[in-house]
Amino acid sequence: MLEDLVRLRRARDRMDRDYAEPLDVPALAREAHMSPGHFSRSFRAAFGETPYGHLSTRRIERAKALLRRGDVSVTEACVAVGFSSLGSFSSRFTELVGESPSAYRARDHAAAAAVPPCIAKSRTRPVRNGKAPADAPALA
Repeated sequence: MLEDLVRLRRARDRMDRDYAEPLDVPALAREAHMSPGHFSRSFRAAFGETPYGHLSTRRIERAKALLRRGDVSVTEACVAVGFSSLGSFSSRFTELVGESPSAYRARDHAAAAAVPPCIAKSRTRPVRNGKAPADAPALA
């Protein structure tokens, strides 16, 4: 079982590192020497979310950083983080963040510039339970 956990961590690290690449569960499972079903179940048991959920959240997290800069369009951010469909990106972004990518990009993010990156990262992390909080922090 320890070997499985090591392989799952490697898969998660790959998703965190190569989030913009086309990654899918069967390919990640092959690298972890597991069947896709076993990989998905084990990943969820180990990390509390599905591989797709983890990858999607990472992509949205990176997209938020790009959109805060303001020099990247929503379409450019979508492609840069690995989504192949603007509609899927916008839907997932809105689901996790609570507002559309366009609205997020248009908001003033100057206050976040003075916040240390480690704090900003934790405060702007997308919500993984599918519902954005109604009282989202001003930093987000």
